[in-house]
Amino acid sequence: MDDSNRRTTQVSRSSGPHYGYLILALVSLSVFGSLGLARFGYTSVLPHMQRSLHLDNAQAGQLQSWNLLGYLLTAVPAGVLAAHFGPRRVISAGLLVTAGALALTGLIPTFWGACLGRFLSGVGGAAGNVPAMGMLAAWFATRRRGMAAGIGVGGSSLGLVVTGPLVPVVMERFGPEGWRTCWYLLGLMAAGVFALCALLLRNRPDEMGLGQVGAPRNGGTNDAKAGGEELEIGFRAGWRMVYRSRQLWDLAVVYFAFGFSYIIYATFFIRYLVREGQMPGERAGMIWLTIGLASSASGCFWGWFSDRWGRKWALLSVFALHGSAYLLFGASLRPSAIYISAGLFAISAWSVPALMAALSGDIFGSRLAPAALGLVTIVFGIGQALGPYVAGLIADAAGSFSPAFLLACAMAGAGGVASLYLRPPVFIGPRS
Repeated sequence: MDDSNRRTTQVSRSSGPHYGYLILALVSLSVFGSLGLARFGYTSVLPHMQRSLHLDNAQAGQLQSWNLLGYLLTAVPAGVLAAHFGPRRVISAGLLVTAGALALTGLIPTFWGACLGRFLSGVGGAAGNVPAMGMLAAWFATRRRGMAAGIGVGGSSLGLVVTGPLVPVVMERFGPEGWRTCWYLLGLMAAGVFALCALLLRNRPDEMGLGQVGAPRNGGTNDAKAGGEELEIGFRAGWRMVYRSRQLWDLAVVYFAFGFSYIIYATFFIRYLVREGQMPGERAGMIWLTIGLASSASGCFWGWFSDRWGRKWALLSVFALHGSAYLLFGASLRPSAIYISAGLFAISAWSVPALMAALSGDIFGSRLAPAALGLVTIVFGIGQALGPYVAGLIADAAGSFSPAFLLACAMAGAGGVASLYLRPPVFIGPRS
């Protein structure tokens, strides 16, 4: 296509809403299918599943850890494959695996069968989530990237909104074994997301003759303005620059602290209220639903905050809110403490993944952003895999989850301190 035809195509296709906004909606749905259903659906199903399979707290945490282990082992390969072959194929394959794994979790009537299902849902979750968040760097310019990433991670909140009211209704209708039906329904939803993404996702705006959303009007992207000059290097050389970058490992430390701390709260929130707070399951589920509804805009707000005032200060603020939420929850089961804790968590719940995705694009550019995000995610995944297991062991030893939530508070504090040492992004990636 010559320059005149390309300009004509861009004008004709930019006359309506930019296709990037549809991409953003699909990214949010992919996060919903790969994380919102596969990971946070487990929080709602856990009490019923635990009773049916006669699991202790350590085993309940172990099931979540199997999911996170699958995510951990797949995050880097998913990012590398997306950077090399394009995110569309990897995302679609990941969602398909997730859908099958969710159904499998309910199908096999043993603890180890459930472990297998949880592991595979982690594998599919990484393939569906990491490339989806990474591809936003291709579609959105730096000055819009934080908000776009915040909207993308909102798919996690949609998972809470769906599973919070759905699980109690299914359990009431199908009885003690209704948790299996819950997993089948969640798998069916993930399959629907797979179909949409396979049909409508596109890897880059130039595939459709478009520029980035928020790019300067005179054309092109503004990745080069993220803090340095773009480098004309090949993919292998670019990959070496990613894993050798000090900035990458600084981000990874912050992400580890978030993964370890938040997953304790998310995994055992309902379990703690029902068993130790003597709260009816329906009421606990509704609080979790409220968190989902309230947190749906948290990523968007903190993404906007980071676009305006900087990623570092957004991270520091979020960790302060999270640490306060975990401290209140672990220290008291009074209604006021529960609701304040839930509110603090909700207004900042999904901000850190959005900020990590934005920073990956700021530093490494649209082409290598999925690979960079995959690398920091593997450290994040280690934190997530350790969190529920350690929390379960502490709860079994202490006879309460309260000390585990206090540990989550301490780890959130460590994440805030680590955020202070982050340096301003310096763009070091290859030309996209």
